[in-house]
Amino acid sequence: MTRSAFWLLTAGALLFAGVLVSHGLGPVFATLAMAGWGLLLVAAFHGLPLLLDAAAICALFDATVARGSWSDALLARWAGESANSLMPIGQVAGPVVMARCLSHRGMPMQDSVAAITVSTTLQGLAQVVFALIGVASLTMQAGLDLHATRSRHAVGWSLLVAGIVLAVPVVLFYLVQRRGLFGRSMHAIARFWGRRDWSQLTSRAEAIDLAVEKTYVRGGRTLASFVLSLAGWLVGTGEVYLILQFIGSPVGWVDALMLESLGQAIRGAAFAIPGALGVQEGGYLLLAPFAGLPPDAALALSLAKRAREILLGLPGLLYLYVSERGWRRRVACATAGD
Repeated sequence: MTRSAFWLLTAGALLFAGVLVSHGLGPVFATLAMAGWGLLLVAAFHGLPLLLDAAAICALFDATVARGSWSDALLARWAGESANSLMPIGQVAGPVVMARCLSHRGMPMQDSVAAITVSTTLQGLAQVVFALIGVASLTMQAGLDLHATRSRHAVGWSLLVAGIVLAVPVVLFYLVQRRGLFGRSMHAIARFWGRRDWSQLTSRAEAIDLAVEKTYVRGGRTLASFVLSLAGWLVGTGEVYLILQFIGSPVGWVDALMLESLGQAIRGAAFAIPGALGVQEGGYLLLAPFAGLPPDAALALSLAKRAREILLGLPGLLYLYVSERGWRRRVACATAGD
């Protein structure tokens, strides 16, 4: 763990503890306890958005170029999400883990990195759309009259500003990809560390850029991946709906969608903090009044989602460990055979 990651984790843990303590641990955990075994059903339900996200990755595979199957994509997505949720290095871990998982299962490295890079970009774009849906829901929940001209202008401007703020990082990431993200980065590293031969690594990076370019020009596949990613975000609303039912604070589907979309947007904005510790809890506290939720229910919702992350994430990290160990063993055997 780097020093910056350590300090970010520490800050997140302190914020997480501070938010819970300031609102009283007793009422929060009493509310969470009402869910009981329902948390297992929540974990099982999360399999649906996980399947859709895996299908979004699989849609980008080209059978004529790269080996890859739906099961490979599902295992990679599961491991990547587990790493994002539980590993103390922020949201950067997920894409790296997914690309490695795919390559370990036989896909050429340049094709696995390209598929995950493009999929991550499209999922980010889908999250922007999902968040805008949440902004629209929040605006309506705030009591604006959508039939009044002034209200329509207010809604329009709020959606425009929110869309720009959320879309800028995704657009920038897309643009640097189309300009040769991996090759340019490797050339920059080679110029900085000029004492060794970087030609082989530079060639691999340029091969990844070419694979990324080929993936983007498959219009039908990229569109299918985006639609599946958006469907995954929308289906994830059911998780919030179920949790709030189990803890005795039921809400309607629109409220659940608002909480999930904007809660995920807030969590995504804190990508540098491992698990968005504290930030996710603060986000739900901020959004709770618009859904008519008391603070203890909002914090119990956040803790229930974290419980689901642990229930699915620990087996995911175990699979990642076994997969990595098996790959290293195969490499060692191949090297010994040569």
